[in-house]
Amino acid sequence: MHYFRQGCNVIAYKKNNNNYGMVCAWSVTIDHEHVAMLLGGQSVTGNNLKVGDVVGISALAKGQEDECLKLGQNHSDEVDKFYGIETIEKDSAILIKGAKIQLVAKVIKVEKITDPDDNFVIMEVLESHLDKSKEFLPLEDIIPE
Repeated sequence: MHYFRQGCNVIAYKKNNNNYGMVCAWSVTIDHEHVAMLLGGQSVTGNNLKVGDVVGISALAKGQEDECLKLGQNHSDEVDKFYGIETIEKDSAILIKGAKIQLVAKVIKVEKITDPDDNFVIMEVLESHLDKSKEFLPLEDIIPE
């Protein structure tokens, strides 16, 4: 199973009474049970992740351009990125309603790499949902060439 395409992939979770979420520039399926994401060192969402956290991962579908742009701007500690976005909460995991792929995953490794200390996060997939009727939201629909 391939959970991602080069498009708009969101990681989102609730922790310490705060909602965190961001668009991830790089996401990959490692195997059927594991995924990895590279989260920028400036990211409040990435910097608050710890081993054992349970998160939601949503690969957005065509028609969710507005959600992608909203979640890709600002920082989670500055604005409520989820205002006006339909979500599904599963414990601490926040999923974007209507996404092509929805995963609930547990963080099993956070590695600081590159400069300025980007976070390479490996997660175990605990639950997955695929909506076969939808197409992935391609990157070129978000950022025109």
